[in-house]
Amino acid sequence: MADLTSVTLGQWELWDGPQYHRIFLGVCVSVTLLMCVSLYYYLVKVADRCTCTTRLDGKTVIITGANTGIGKETALALAQRGARVILACRSESRGLAAERDIREKTGNSGVHFMRLDLSSQESVKEFAQEFCNAEERLDILINNAGVINDGSARTAEGYELSFGVNHLGHFLLTNLLLEKLKSSAPSRVINVSSDAYQLGRLDFDDGIHGNIGRVKSYARSKLANLLFTHELSKIVEGKDVSAFALHPGSIDTDIKRNWAWWLRSLAPIISFLFLKTSTEGAQTTIHCAVADGLQKHSGKYFKGCRVQKVAPIARDDKLAKKLWRVSLEMTGLTNS
Repeated sequence: MADLTSVTLGQWELWDGPQYHRIFLGVCVSVTLLMCVSLYYYLVKVADRCTCTTRLDGKTVIITGANTGIGKETALALAQRGARVILACRSESRGLAAERDIREKTGNSGVHFMRLDLSSQESVKEFAQEFCNAEERLDILINNAGVINDGSARTAEGYELSFGVNHLGHFLLTNLLLEKLKSSAPSRVINVSSDAYQLGRLDFDDGIHGNIGRVKSYARSKLANLLFTHELSKIVEGKDVSAFALHPGSIDTDIKRNWAWWLRSLAPIISFLFLKTSTEGAQTTIHCAVADGLQKHSGKYFKGCRVQKVAPIARDDKLAKKLWRVSLEMTGLTNS
């Protein structure tokens, strides 16, 4: 027994040196990092999934910016559920290519491209008129298209491009289609926003569409999306029309083409480590479009297929009403 104890103690002394402490520490750090990466992957890539199986046969959907990114993935998912899907896109060639691709993948012949340039209010009016003349109903309007602008680009009306496209174009489109949505009730309006809204500010005294830089301009337009949703939900209350805003997550989409050059050079690394695929990023939009029982959440903000709290500025009644009033003037709706 004494000999056995001696051997055991000797073995322990052999493993009790500084080099083995470092090995043990390295193993612990590696395991911890692996667990953290696995948790991150689950939360970012797996957990936020729309699990609703609702069909959309007989329903008509409009999706802006549906020729690429999460817009196209949303269109693909809703077409698979039997919806008639209108791809409202600026580029005819890319829109028709997306139409063919989605039809082939889903077998749904009810997928159609219609040209819509949100940077031109005249184009928005023409689209809305053509749609209303051709289609009997509109069940879901998904305001998905978005741009980031460095301040150099303007809309046809002279407004800063991010604000003009992300907010004003969709504001005008929604209002022109509102009667169609009401007559097709229960219906939904879904505005794709972003957590970037928290950096946004609306300065009505100095103008709300001036050049304030790439990030701030984008954040301002995303704040406008939330305030628009907040006010719209009140305006359509009792009409069986629901309005939702959402954050899709940080997505690896073509919007990277609007990044600064130095950021674009890091795009592959950023995409691999931090960004969702378009399929993963479309899940919350799909959830807001098809999930049952969401009417009680009209006006709310979704992230990860769940309702989220928003900063006080995004639910400011006075600010939302003022933005609505100013947006009516900027789109000429007060004179129509």
